[in-house]
This record gives sequence, structure tokens and C-alpha cells, in this order.
Amino acid sequence: MSDARQAIAVAREAGAGEVAADTLKEAESYLSSAERKLNERDYLRARRDALEAKSKALSALKAAEKSNSTD
Repeated sequence: MSDARQAIAVAREAGAGEVAADTLKEAESYLSSAERKLNERDYLRARRDALEAKSKALSALKAAEKSNSTD
């Protein structure tokens, strides 16, 4: 879960909110879902959603980095 939070924070700092807003929003949504599932003790699904959140955040980060390198 913390990996996903960190990936989202890094993506946001890199400007993904402007370049890949939809992907970043998906990452945040998956993280929120993971947190809910963790509270419900549905650990398997919480882990799956946390991994998906991290994946989406990394995609958003790549898009931001690509955009920053072309500026």
C-alpha cells in the first residue's frame, strides 16, 4: 500500500496531474479501493488493488516524464 502511495506522490510531483490526469485519477481510485478492502479485511483484493494503483501511477509518471523531456 505504501508503494502505491509513494508512486502516486512521485507521479503528482512530476506533473502527471496535468499530463495524465485520467491515469493518475485511476491510480488514486484503486488506492482508495485498496484501503477500503483492507479495512474490510479482504486482504487479497486489497493487495490486488494496491498493485493496480501502483501500476497506474507508474504509467502516469512515465507520461509526465516523457512530456517533461520534450519541453
